[in-house]
Amino acid sequence: MSKDLKAPYAAQARAMAKAGDWAGAGDRLGRLIADITATPVLGLKINRDRYSLNSLNGQVMLADHRTLFFKYHHEDGEDQTIEEYYRAGLLRDAGFRVDVPLYACGEPGRQILLYALRNDKRLAEVCHDIEDRRDWRNMDEVVGAQQRADRALWTCCQPTLVPGSRESVVKEPIHQLFYHRLVSAGEPVGLGGRVKQFYVGKTFQLAQAQIPWRELSRLQWEINGVVYPHTLEQLFLEAGERLEPAALAGHGAITAHGDAHNANVWFDTRGRQPELVSFDPAFAGSAIPALLAEIKATFHNIFAHPCWLYEPGQAARYYRVAVIRDGDRLKVTHNWQLTPLRRAFLDSKGTGYWQPLLAELKRRGWLPAQWQRIVRLAMFCCPTLVLDLRAGGNSGHTPVSSALGLALAVMLGSGGEDDFTRWLNALAAEA
Repeated sequence: MSKDLKAPYAAQARAMAKAGDWAGAGDRLGRLIADITATPVLGLKINRDRYSLNSLNGQVMLADHRTLFFKYHHEDGEDQTIEEYYRAGLLRDAGFRVDVPLYACGEPGRQILLYALRNDKRLAEVCHDIEDRRDWRNMDEVVGAQQRADRALWTCCQPTLVPGSRESVVKEPIHQLFYHRLVSAGEPVGLGGRVKQFYVGKTFQLAQAQIPWRELSRLQWEINGVVYPHTLEQLFLEAGERLEPAALAGHGAITAHGDAHNANVWFDTRGRQPELVSFDPAFAGSAIPALLAEIKATFHNIFAHPCWLYEPGQAARYYRVAVIRDGDRLKVTHNWQLTPLRRAFLDSKGTGYWQPLLAELKRRGWLPAQWQRIVRLAMFCCPTLVLDLRAGGNSGHTPVSSALGLALAVMLGSGGEDDFTRWLNALAAEA
């Protein structure tokens, strides 16, 4: 194969899309898809949706009269940290409801999946429509599908549960979503990677308060009257310690998708009742630390909504956020809360997956004493490391969404008298 055919077309397409050159992005993806399918491309459409934080997706028309759905996932500057992509067959063989791609390429800069085209909506879109209309009376169908999916998830995961050797756990690609984003050469573990790129040395506009990182990182947070014991710096440093891959070995490992947020889930309505079908298993594996496997789904499908993470420009329309600096304390008040839909999702995830998982880990002697800290710190990493939460950066965050996002991250990661603490404590009591 010539050097030209090995060009990193997908990475080029992502860069062009971020720069607003959608025609150039489509051209590069068309070249890549023609390479992989050995079929000329007649036309290509890229979806411009709010959920594509590190990816591109859309439809492509081939000269053999097929129209396929494509999904490309790319992490800026992290191509070499993923060892294996797109293990849909692994999930299918374990019984997961998962779309298996017709074509897959996992080469760095060319990572792409091509699926048979569906007419289904993604679950993220279905949920957005319900919340946009505040249509809580008609959410039962979606909640029922989520409950069935959470129960089925544990049914699939339980037979794959093993202690998790150091060798198998450390090589899992899921660590790119957590630990690898916390580290880089020459920086303290926890303050490197995206923390350094996004936050260290920067200035933050949080609602009406402007605070430099060197001060913000060491402030204690008081959120809606609840005092939280950890500073941002302490949370990032502890995450670097507790989420280190080798430190998670021996505490249970499972086969899982690892990144099943609702933009990677179809709402399949073709059967007697709706079912959820996952796709894009870019971080799937057979030795994923059990406590990390559903973190992304638990955060992104529940606490990232409505709108503040995926549609930060709309946050001021929905929320009132005030920030006051009071000596060494940052006092934040806001009116965000879980919607009835997301509350139902949290209850389902707790009873369908987390409770039986924790009980089984405890029964086998694999549940670490500090499991709540591991869960909290991984949840904390989801919003802070997926995008730059600072207002005015490339992610489109505003003073309102920035203040709210960091406050929710601290709430999840630290621990105080709040609903998330009560949810975790209820899980602990059941386990």
